[in-house]
Amino acid sequence: MSLGSKRLAGITALIGSLLLGSCGTGGEEACDSPLVSSLPSSSFRSSSQLSNSHGPFFAKVNRREGAGGWSPLVSDRYQWLEVDLGRRTQITGVATQGRYGSSDWLMTYLLMFSDTGHNWRQYRQEDSSGAFPGNSNADTVVQYKLEQPVIARYLRLIPLDWNPTGRIGLRLEVYGCRYTSDVANFDGSSSLIYRPSVRPIQTAMEVISLKFKTLKNFGTLLHAENHRGHSLTLLLEKGRLLLYHQQGVSSSSGGQLLATLGSLLDDRHWHHVKLEQLSAHLNLTVDKDTQQVHIPAELSHWDIHQLSVGAVQSHGLQKPILSNKNFHGCLENLLYNNLNLIELAKNKNPRLTVMGNVTFSCVEPVSVAVTFTDSRSFLHLPGLTSWSSGVIYVALQFRTWNKAGLLLTFDLPQQDGTVWLYLREARLRLQISKAGRAALELSAGSGLNDGQWHSVELHSRKDHLSITVDKDKGATAHTSIPLLTTESQLFFGGCPAQESTNFVQVFQGCMRLLTLDDQTFDLIKVQQRLLGNYSHLQIDMCGIIDRCSPSHCEHGGRCTQSWSTFHCNCSNSGYRGATCHSSTYEQSCEVYKHKGNTSGHYYIDVDGSGPIKPQLIYCNMTEDGAWMLVQHNNTELTRVHLSPGMSQHSAHFDYTSDGEQLAAIISQSEHCEQELSYHCRKSRLLNTPEGAPFSWWVGGPGPGQIQTHWGGALPGSRQCACGLQDSCLDSNHYCNCDADYDQWANDSGLLTHKETLPVRSLVLGDIQRPGSEAAYRVGPLQCHGDKNFWNAAYFDKETSYLHFPTFHGELNADISFLFKTTASSGVFLENLGIKDFIRITLSSSSEVIFSFDVGNGPLEVRVETSVPLNDDRWHSVRAERNVKEASLRIDDFPASTQEAPAEGHIHLQLNSQLFIGGTASRQKGFLGCIRSLQLNGVTLDLEERAKITPGVRPGCPGHCSSYGSLCQNQGLCVEKASGFTCDCGQSSYTGAFCHEEVSAYFKSTTSITYIVKEPYELSRNSNAWPSFISSDMALRGENISMSFRTSQSPALLLYISSFHKEYLAVLLNKHDELELRYKLHGSRDVEVLGSRVTDLADGHLHTVTIRRLADTVSVQIDQNAREDFNLTSDVEFSSIKSLILGRVQESDELDAELAGLVSLGFTGCLSAVRFNAISPLKAALLHPDSPVIVTGPLAQSSCGSSSPANPYAAETTHSFSDQPGSVDPGQPLVNTVRSDSALIGGMIAVGIFLTVSALVIMARFICSRKETYRNQEVKAAQPEHAHEFPFSTEEDSQSAPSENQKEYFI
Repeated sequence: MSLGSKRLAGITALIGSLLLGSCGTGGEEACDSPLVSSLPSSSFRSSSQLSNSHGPFFAKVNRREGAGGWSPLVSDRYQWLEVDLGRRTQITGVATQGRYGSSDWLMTYLLMFSDTGHNWRQYRQEDSSGAFPGNSNADTVVQYKLEQPVIARYLRLIPLDWNPTGRIGLRLEVYGCRYTSDVANFDGSSSLIYRPSVRPIQTAMEVISLKFKTLKNFGTLLHAENHRGHSLTLLLEKGRLLLYHQQGVSSSSGGQLLATLGSLLDDRHWHHVKLEQLSAHLNLTVDKDTQQVHIPAELSHWDIHQLSVGAVQSHGLQKPILSNKNFHGCLENLLYNNLNLIELAKNKNPRLTVMGNVTFSCVEPVSVAVTFTDSRSFLHLPGLTSWSSGVIYVALQFRTWNKAGLLLTFDLPQQDGTVWLYLREARLRLQISKAGRAALELSAGSGLNDGQWHSVELHSRKDHLSITVDKDKGATAHTSIPLLTTESQLFFGGCPAQESTNFVQVFQGCMRLLTLDDQTFDLIKVQQRLLGNYSHLQIDMCGIIDRCSPSHCEHGGRCTQSWSTFHCNCSNSGYRGATCHSSTYEQSCEVYKHKGNTSGHYYIDVDGSGPIKPQLIYCNMTEDGAWMLVQHNNTELTRVHLSPGMSQHSAHFDYTSDGEQLAAIISQSEHCEQELSYHCRKSRLLNTPEGAPFSWWVGGPGPGQIQTHWGGALPGSRQCACGLQDSCLDSNHYCNCDADYDQWANDSGLLTHKETLPVRSLVLGDIQRPGSEAAYRVGPLQCHGDKNFWNAAYFDKETSYLHFPTFHGELNADISFLFKTTASSGVFLENLGIKDFIRITLSSSSEVIFSFDVGNGPLEVRVETSVPLNDDRWHSVRAERNVKEASLRIDDFPASTQEAPAEGHIHLQLNSQLFIGGTASRQKGFLGCIRSLQLNGVTLDLEERAKITPGVRPGCPGHCSSYGSLCQNQGLCVEKASGFTCDCGQSSYTGAFCHEEVSAYFKSTTSITYIVKEPYELSRNSNAWPSFISSDMALRGENISMSFRTSQSPALLLYISSFHKEYLAVLLNKHDELELRYKLHGSRDVEVLGSRVTDLADGHLHTVTIRRLADTVSVQIDQNAREDFNLTSDVEFSSIKSLILGRVQESDELDAELAGLVSLGFTGCLSAVRFNAISPLKAALLHPDSPVIVTGPLAQSSCGSSSPANPYAAETTHSFSDQPGSVDPGQPLVNTVRSDSALIGGMIAVGIFLTVSALVIMARFICSRKETYRNQEVKAAQPEHAHEFPFSTEEDSQSAPSENQKEYFI
């Protein structure tokens, strides 16, 4: 073929494709021609006319004939004007004008469309608002372009509001163009079969599209099979479209459901369906809704062998899907890859076979429905005109979403009774009441509020009464009550206002085929007021709407509905709100920490209301930060075992969070790290510096990238940590393992470059040689800091603001931020549209207003607080607006909500820039700080924008004023650039908030001696005592607190000695009572102060607080009343020498009774021991460099918690006296149990400890108390050649930083 011929063929194909793809419209030409002006008078109808000169034919725009337009006889909402366009036409716009020379015009109206002049359908705009704006005078033409064109023959306009000083008056024009199509009618037993050519043309995308209409809620639309027996079936079931995949001709399965879409598709209106297949996914579109489906690999190329339309015509070996019923209705413009199959059928193409009776016009039976719209709706019809047979038959069909509603009621005048046929709890019920009491009750059916059509039949003859639902067996009763007489009047759906009853709710839904004694009521006559009576009905249409399709419930929320609204059940979704939009959980461990939460597992939703699901993560709250720990399937040290025939070992790591969650965590964190360790013996690692690497790992976002550096080194360096530090075993290599020694070595370190995290897989190569041994460990991913949470800006001028791109929150908008200010008013946020807007303002020192407009008029949500908001402390704001409601919450005050209108605009349409801290007019700006501003889960980077904006500064200091109260037990709040930390140095507690008691279990031989030497700064809250304590200072008071648990009495709790033979002893006496023994003068007797609280040696936890100021002593035990005492001997405690917990080793200076008591020691639990600013127990357990001496066994424990007695047996303790077991330096310890004590310190030999302690004590006296006594925690003796050990025997089970990093003891 010549080049010119090819071009001509291509152009011809393109033109043909465009013509077919236009679905019968007139190509791409403008579709806006006026359609009404040339129509004859027979094309116009109306509900009524004021006079002949006010008839519907005169309702043409800019015409003055007759009375200058149409006006009905009565101006009410039951009037309508109808236009017959002569054939189905594409309608794109409508224009209205008032009646010429009058004060008559429409202000709002509804548009209805139909193909047949029956079964009307209301046109709704994109945002579900049905009303159209009309005119403001009689002359101006107001044109409205339809957002979506409509294909219809008939148009009906229904006035809603008109000029209050005039009446309904209308002139009309409709715009559009000619519409042609190919239609086929299927009678429920017919079908089409298309078999493509032997060699179908391969296309990048396979497309099937069609339109259908039906009055049946079931039936097969399409069934496509390929040569391998795989099939796709698109069928209608309960008014919804289902897409199934079935595997193989021998499959006994009913098929796999791939997608469900659409609802109420049996409404006898045209619905558009499109299937687009592109490689691994398929798009299913029904009307305006599209769902993407991932399809099996077998269907990645359709290769259709046979396409059945209207029925499943297969090889007969597959199990039918569902009922496998044929389609009954009409199809239009059925296209397969732009091939018109209906046209092929018309032309009797041999590739297409017609099965049964397929006709090429759409024939529809006329069935008139009526819609009961609200609580005032009812339909009144006459009863029997004559009654003689003794047999009564009443039938109807209905559909509704409501669980309750009156279907039919009528009186029994002769019986003084009433018959009620109604729904309750979605079941049909029949009740006959006489004299206000139920004489008979029947029920049948269930789940009748599913939106489907249901039939109801009521039979009565002689003494037999029955009700039937959907032709199934119902309920039957025997009664002699005659149901109907000629005097009975039937009321459907409700009753007139004067006859209303509270017995049942009114019905909201649709009814049709109302039948009495085999005669169906003519509802068109009802509409014309020729039969019966009615109120607030829509006749000749079913106005039911599925408010759950598509569902406005997000994040898996389950949608249920009634006639007028919907409800989202957010249970177990992790989200909340009217549409399950806002997350229940916080976005990081940092946020949880600043709410006062301690370490533990928490659900983290990293993007708030965004699409990423919440995840359960361990948060390790430390003083330095809140660490997020993400585990994977193997965080233990793993010995490498080479499989036969394999030259490499590979490992893949599956994390508890998915890839999207991991990427978000890493992105929003300030710092992330992951341990990567390799233990080797004759096993090279990176083969540096020249050779190709034997090992590598894959890390980073998505599938990751190959990385050839190791823990502690820089990306791309091909080094290990020792290479970066120039400390490798062999200076010629950059990794210890690359030295290839025949002894154990290791390369370990932290990976800290976020772009390379997390580690996803690992490949180890040099493990196959004789003598090669290796082990590896990849720790959990650890991240701390939340860049989003601390992102802040300070506005120091009222005219300053930050601007960002337009906020897009059309259907759902959630806005959250924190602020602090001293001003009483200001605008936090504003974004404007042409008419719509959204704004959040501080209107006064105690009120915040969230206001917006989506086209229904401005709406405000207000929250007024009982505390001032301009107190320079952080306050949180959470605002949300969705299609159901708007809400506003300030801090923890109750939220305020405003419901959205049931009918109205729902899309928020903004087009200007988003202003933060001010407005475009530079008025009423905000003065203060805004932090952590998030819109629909996306954080706005205030700091970056503030760097380049005058009048705005990045960051905002001063967090302790808001969060300082989280620091407990004398912990001090310390400001940081991003947040704060609690300094527990002067507290006997530890932890992120100084909230964790430091507890230990004592045995009778345990002793802790704290040597008082250097000055100690007292608690800032203890202004009654001197500011410092030293060994040569005299104290005039002390502040003591502790908790204990013991069954021993007598028992010593605390002993304080001095260099002048003075002491204070806190003990339990033999009567289980607390006793204080003060000896404040060496030559005077001991003063004994005894508490009256008993049973303190009962094994339960008790808390004691002792305060002395000069000669006044107060004692508080648990919640008992405070006891006060007075000293008589002296008031100064001179030259304190030491504080002792447990057994006192030296008792020579004590009297015999006390010496015997202190020699018994203490058996039990001590916790949170504090003497003024000294915490001796905490120093012994957590700070080995402090001046403390420990003898005997001491086990750290959680025994200080308020748990039942005898908690010690189950405690996991870290003993200070236990010796480490022997370790073979030639073997790595794989999967060892990890211990938190590794972070506190190791162990040293008891003999070394005792020797050093004795020498230190002697040196103190020799040097006149100028030397320091320090106890060292017992540490395991390290071998001389550390690299011979494969790795440490103790590891942190969470691989997280210690919670005690900032405590200093002198």
